[in-house]
Amino acid sequence: MEWYQILAVISAILCITLLTAKLVNLIKLGLPKELSQPNGSVKEGIVYSFTGAMSPKAKESAYMHMPTYLGGIVYHIGTFVSLFLFPFILFLSDKADRVPVMILYFVAAALTISSMAGAGILVKRIMTDKLRYFSSADDYISNILTTAIQVVTALILIDAIDPVLYYSTAAILFVWMPFGKTRHLLYFFFARVNLGYFYGRRGTWPPIKKN
Repeated sequence: MEWYQILAVISAILCITLLTAKLVNLIKLGLPKELSQPNGSVKEGIVYSFTGAMSPKAKESAYMHMPTYLGGIVYHIGTFVSLFLFPFILFLSDKADRVPVMILYFVAAALTISSMAGAGILVKRIMTDKLRYFSSADDYISNILTTAIQVVTALILIDAIDPVLYYSTAAILFVWMPFGKTRHLLYFFFARVNLGYFYGRRGTWPPIKKN
């Protein structure tokens, strides 16, 4: 294993360790204690929190920014795919010739599209006064690193980049992830469960359809 691969592995272990510690802490906190009598289904509320509540029509203003909404979905999918591929690229890169070239190019093309979506979101953040006003350095750094990992993953899949650049980018992202905005990949799921529990118990979610 080369030095840059070792660096990326150490960074990944650090990232997983810190995120696991945060996960344990979240589990210890548990769900909020409610004193009122339940008026609905917690289960249905949680299911709706991950399904219907994610629809742009159920959000305050997402339906007015559909290109950004759809771009965000594509961008997040590309992020998870890139992270998922890291161990395979690390341990199975010498067996890449067994994977059909068309599949590698297809995944690379998909990641190119998702990285373009991320770049578009970054440009919108910079160019839009309201977004720029509420943005911090964390927003920009997290976007740049997350977009970068998708770009280098796409390139490494088709053998169009020096492995040093790929693993160095991955290492930087892994170190940043537990401290920056990207750690919301962990908090997202707990936040949705809490929302579903809160509104489901009160009978607010899922909403009752009016005739």
